[in-house]
Amino acid sequence: MAEENLTAVTEFILLGLTDRAELKIVLFVLFLVIYAITLVGNLGMIFLIQLSLKLRTPMYFFLSSLSLVDACYSSVIAPKMLISFLGGRETISFSACIVQHLFFGVFITTEGILLSVMAYDHYVAVVNPLLYTVAMSKRKCVGLVTGLFVGGMINSLTHTISLGKLSFCGSNVVGHFFCDVPPLLKLSCSDTSMNELLLLIFSGVIAMATLLIVIISYVFIAVAILRIRSAAGRQKAFSTCASHLTAVTIFYGTLSFNYIQPSSQHSVEQEKVVSVFYTLVIPMLNPLIYSLRNKEVRDAVRRAIEMKHFPC
Repeated sequence: MAEENLTAVTEFILLGLTDRAELKIVLFVLFLVIYAITLVGNLGMIFLIQLSLKLRTPMYFFLSSLSLVDACYSSVIAPKMLISFLGGRETISFSACIVQHLFFGVFITTEGILLSVMAYDHYVAVVNPLLYTVAMSKRKCVGLVTGLFVGGMINSLTHTISLGKLSFCGSNVVGHFFCDVPPLLKLSCSDTSMNELLLLIFSGVIAMATLLIVIISYVFIAVAILRIRSAAGRQKAFSTCASHLTAVTIFYGTLSFNYIQPSSQHSVEQEKVVSVFYTLVIPMLNPLIYSLRNKEVRDAVRRAIEMKHFPC
């Protein structure tokens, strides 16, 4: 009997958001709409930036990178979750679970660092506009985005490798809708203190460092804006930063709940609700935030709509 209880887990059962059949269809329709808006919004933003010559600047290069990351990391989660709403109990193999966690970790880390790079970009644009094209050259921007993905891969691999070393020999029921670290650690029959320490250190350091960059950048931006004599100039500078500040606040506000504190301090149900925001809702909101609050994007959308035909 003891040997049976120690049988290694080869697959997990994802419980999802609810076990009530009447809610699954409603949630399927809701999240299908959210996912569709996410893909259309983010891919549309990338296409719009490539289409409009006026948007081919470093700021919009980073915005198109953000849209790509949003489309990718929501796609790591949404399709599997949508299938589970229609198919009842959903299983995922151990290897597939690890792969899902790996790619989710890459994109979520990349997004966090990218938001801080965008804050620095706004700082240069507002505080040193004459040096902007030199400080944020195309080569530097491409190098920064490449570095972001490398950093995201290193961080995700660290957690994924440490997760793969754990033993899972008891329950295989994950009280979540995807393979996230906190609920998986609760199922392990190994000592997870090192995993929690790595999660706290890596996620904490990355979050604090990127957030510090954002705060320092906006302190200098605020001082620069206050020195602008023209009200129109102050309004333009503020509107440039408002969308990014909104995105940063929502992203870090939800993500810090799950990763910057030990998993024992909050329930799985709380984790699931918060996870819905940063895996599905935020990727949908980002293109809406930037398009609704940014005049240049709105103008580009208007010009694209008004185009009657493309030249042959």
